[in-house]
Amino acid sequence: MFAFKTIALRGLLALAIPLAALTARDVTATETATPSVAIHFTFDRAIDASMAPFFMAAKDGRFGAERINVAFNRAAGSPDALARVAKGDSELALVDINELIRFRDKDDAAPVKAVFVLFNRAPYAIVARRSRGIHLLPDLDGKTVGVADGDLSMRLWPALAQQNGINTQHVKFHKMSPAVREPILSAGQVDAVAGFSYLSAVNLRDRGVPGGDLVVLRYADYGCEAYGFAVVANPAFAAAKPDTVKGFVRALIAGVNITVKEPARAAAEAASRVDDGDRDLELQRLRSALVDNILTDEVKRNGLGGIDPARLERSIDQIAQDFKFRKRPAAGDIFDDRFLPPVQGRLIN
Repeated sequence: MFAFKTIALRGLLALAIPLAALTARDVTATETATPSVAIHFTFDRAIDASMAPFFMAAKDGRFGAERINVAFNRAAGSPDALARVAKGDSELALVDINELIRFRDKDDAAPVKAVFVLFNRAPYAIVARRSRGIHLLPDLDGKTVGVADGDLSMRLWPALAQQNGINTQHVKFHKMSPAVREPILSAGQVDAVAGFSYLSAVNLRDRGVPGGDLVVLRYADYGCEAYGFAVVANPAFAAAKPDTVKGFVRALIAGVNITVKEPARAAAEAASRVDDGDRDLELQRLRSALVDNILTDEVKRNGLGGIDPARLERSIDQIAQDFKFRKRPAAGDIFDDRFLPPVQGRLIN
């Protein structure tokens, strides 16, 4: 009897071992069937807290949940970031969408498109001192404005001035290095500076300029239709791996929601990625960007990431007031909404 049991047990074990091996192979096959996709993501400028949604999506495992492995790097401006995406050196990048509009005007430009708009309103602004007699945009008449080399806001200044009845010949622009833009204003060597609202105004307060003496003249408050920073995709990558791009967008939307709910933690995460990063300073920047650029009324109605085609067309017309297009792009050449989830999946919680 014992011998019979032993034989039977051996028979069961002999069957179990192949079954276990088969199950293990099935599990392994399932895991390797959808491996993580590596993405090189490029920021077009130095890291600041406005980029916190990307970092929170990474930190809280949202990219990993979409089976995406994201490596962040930085370029020297939007043109450089766009060139990397066009060549395929980066699959995705964060760039100024207005620079993308100009990029697409080139004869040999790759058909790079934006797939997600982070800044619903461009951050362009002129930050001035009330003590120099500036309270509104027309008060810049006869004043001197400091402008950093390569400042993107100047590309839309002619349209803004024309729209607000300002004679551009009556405003003097003093070119300078970005490193001395805020120090020169705080020292009173210019009346105002051009830049991004969430950066320059916060930097100036940090340098001791009284908040009550500062006025932030946001382009968007004076009729500028421009969108701001947007995620662009390499066209070949987007065509080959559309589900990965969709997954990236879903993870980023989750990152925005986390940032909105926990701005202090998000700012701290961004500050940890900056040499000698200041958490309190980055929190000020983040709150400013959220209120003025990301969580706009349009976004609250229509959700994150998308565009109003008619508004984008008007913004292209505003660029055309100073930029001579050889072939003016249409909204459909600039933005591709196929990678966005339905509106319900883009509304802010």
